[in-house]
Amino acid sequence: MEVAKSLKERLISIVKTFKDQKVLVLGDLILDQFIWGSVDRISPEAPVPVVLVKKEEFRLGGAGNVATNIRSLGAHPLMVGVINTDTAGDRIQHELERAGITTSGLLIDLGRPTIVKTRIIAQHQQVCRVDREAQTIMSLELLKKSTTFTLASLPKIDAVLVSDYGKGFITQRLLCNVLPMAHQAGKIIAVDPKFNDYCIYRPATILTPNKKETEFASGIQIRDEKSLRLAATAVLKKTRAENLLITRGEEGMTLFRPTGYSRHIPTFAREVFDVTGAGDTVVATLALALSARANPEEAAIIANSAAGLVVGKLGTASVNPTELIQAISQL
Repeated sequence: MEVAKSLKERLISIVKTFKDQKVLVLGDLILDQFIWGSVDRISPEAPVPVVLVKKEEFRLGGAGNVATNIRSLGAHPLMVGVINTDTAGDRIQHELERAGITTSGLLIDLGRPTIVKTRIIAQHQQVCRVDREAQTIMSLELLKKSTTFTLASLPKIDAVLVSDYGKGFITQRLLCNVLPMAHQAGKIIAVDPKFNDYCIYRPATILTPNKKETEFASGIQIRDEKSLRLAATAVLKKTRAENLLITRGEEGMTLFRPTGYSRHIPTFAREVFDVTGAGDTVVATLALALSARANPEEAAIIANSAAGLVVGKLGTASVNPTELIQAISQL
């Protein structure tokens, strides 16, 4: 994809203003555990590899990774989500604070454990993943607390980013309390949706489903460009979103608007090493770009550049402004 010099300069100028943006991240907090090791034999107990553990790492996943991406890009995220007082919850709070992410919006739910996803990796390949979670809906008390905190924060922020991983924190009731008020206050609303009734994501400046999620939301199987457009039209009609950016993996991403406008942006990835967290990078970068007064097409190009960088890294990763500016300059 060839980009004119004037557009590159415009995109770079937008990235340079990310440092002035404040984004409230509302979503499911997950702790990503990575166990790294090597395999040199098969277990005598079952036909599975025996992994000899070499090291272990913990990173912020889910909405925490979105907030990490925002912070890495130089902006100021405010995290609103739920953890327990267990070891994983303590680690999430520690990692957020270590990254310079404001944690005053963290809520405690003693009724369910902090979500942990454990990935076992050997010879740079993921051997398996183990999830620890309880998918229960947030209590009325926590709903009230998260709503009150979010609404009180609106005057201090530029955007609200909803990171829905379907773990019970993001509910219709919460979004109905928050999104209309954020829209009325003139804030950018970026939503990374999950397999829910997409009507709950109203109103939204932009939605960022992947291809599979778009099929689920529209009820249309995407086989070609025609069916993609039909599915996008159905989602836009259902959600009344101002913009819809469908991420399509190695095919890049396509931006749709209710007017019938569409723009396809091919992938910028030079080498795909790990797609973990790429969607988090996309929605984080979009929210920042739109807050920095980029138009939807400019924001999509910047987000696509960021995604192309992050898939070249292993595990839940993020991008810094220097990397992103360099990638844009090479378009």
